[in-house]
Amino acid sequence: MKFLNELTGIAGAVLLLGSSFTANATVVTYPAPAEAQLNNTFNVEVRQAGSEKWLPVDVYAVKVDETIGGKHNVRTVSMAYFDFDGEVDVRVVSNKLPVKDVRVRPLSYSIPVEVSGNTFTFSLDTPRNLSVEVNGEIFNNLQLFANPLDVNAPANPKKWAKDKNHIYFGPGYHKLDTVMVVGSGKTVYVAGGARIDGSIHVKGDNVKILGRGMVYPEGRGAGLEVQRSNDVEIDGLFSTQCPVGKSNRVKISNVKVMSSYGWGDGFNVFASNDVTYNHIFARTSDDCTTIYATRKGYEGGCRNILTEDAVLWADVAHPFMIGLHGSAAELGTDAPSDVITDVMYRNIDVIDMHENQIDYQGVFAILAGDNNIVKNITFEDIRIENFRKGKLIDIRIPWNKKYCAAPGKCIENILFKDIYYNGDRSELSLIIGYDETRKIKGVTFDNLVINGEHIYDKMPGKPGWYKTSDMARIFIGEHVEDVVFK
Repeated sequence: MKFLNELTGIAGAVLLLGSSFTANATVVTYPAPAEAQLNNTFNVEVRQAGSEKWLPVDVYAVKVDETIGGKHNVRTVSMAYFDFDGEVDVRVVSNKLPVKDVRVRPLSYSIPVEVSGNTFTFSLDTPRNLSVEVNGEIFNNLQLFANPLDVNAPANPKKWAKDKNHIYFGPGYHKLDTVMVVGSGKTVYVAGGARIDGSIHVKGDNVKILGRGMVYPEGRGAGLEVQRSNDVEIDGLFSTQCPVGKSNRVKISNVKVMSSYGWGDGFNVFASNDVTYNHIFARTSDDCTTIYATRKGYEGGCRNILTEDAVLWADVAHPFMIGLHGSAAELGTDAPSDVITDVMYRNIDVIDMHENQIDYQGVFAILAGDNNIVKNITFEDIRIENFRKGKLIDIRIPWNKKYCAAPGKCIENILFKDIYYNGDRSELSLIIGYDETRKIKGVTFDNLVINGEHIYDKMPGKPGWYKTSDMARIFIGEHVEDVVFK
């Protein structure tokens, strides 16, 4: 295992060489390690607005998943990152595709693009996690992560790393021979321009994993993971997956994950409380975000989970998945029910989803299994683009015998507030309970807008004999009470 004392360059010097400063703006770029696999589909440059000096931004090759005929197909896309404040201009040259049109997503950002031949430019005045797509290509695109400035970078890395509780990965390539386990009181810093081929697992309290580099193992597996820990902070990194199990008070900020293999979930929560995600990005080969109870040896429910300011792209499965796994499958059907409660998602863009399996198609999937109790879930200010395949809403209490030992106990008090879907590919949405003892109660849609049309009980143009749900193509089945469209 190689880490800590391999200070492969002083971070401050690297930042200075790859930076542009004015009184009102700063731009920081990070040269890629010599061993990194780069992608020459695009050339990327960035400059402070109004400057004549363009800084090159290295473009990495990163793997994603395209499912064709039920089979996984690994595709390689481009990924680049830089830091800035103020306002910057971004210039991209398409080296392989003649440019007919360009879109920068999420579309809700309304970022205008100027095209000249095979070169195009756009400007940013706030940190963004973007997909830049030429001629609609989503498997030959540029994932561009425009970060805020890194306030956690050590001013003097050599001096900082002399502290026994500090672990420093400088710019360059680092191969971990085994999983790196980080114990209590430790702070790990992964500098911009560092690429760690391996995984970092937190197993302790008061731990920080910070930086701008990549924790990106070759092959399968989570680059970052939090296990049975308390008071953990992860900030600024790029990885494959970032699950949290049986932990409390975990804060994950500005973390980007991309995966290409089966079961490549992005941000999992298992049996944990007080977990916060802020300004995250997920493009995944399974669910982007999940909240489960007892699972993978972690026991218990989940409470107080917040996800905000996120961009989600599910090449397989769901952007949001709640409730499928619990105690019944691992501890027996007579085990006490796990409770998943007090969950908030807000200010999120869903820019794609592609799922063929009928049981797993919801953008918003609440599938209570294993005697779980799921309640007090809020989705607020969520913008959904025209995904490739799936359905908008899937709220059910099924008995999924492939994964569960029993159906869930109940789903209660679900609020959808300010939900905007623009598209024409959503299949029939579902809200279905299980039986008279396992019901869904209290689902409220407050300002559901589909293709610009507000869906509510007294909406104009709704035939009197229609249910409001008909106008949103939502089937409300048996054992469901109190569904309201406001």
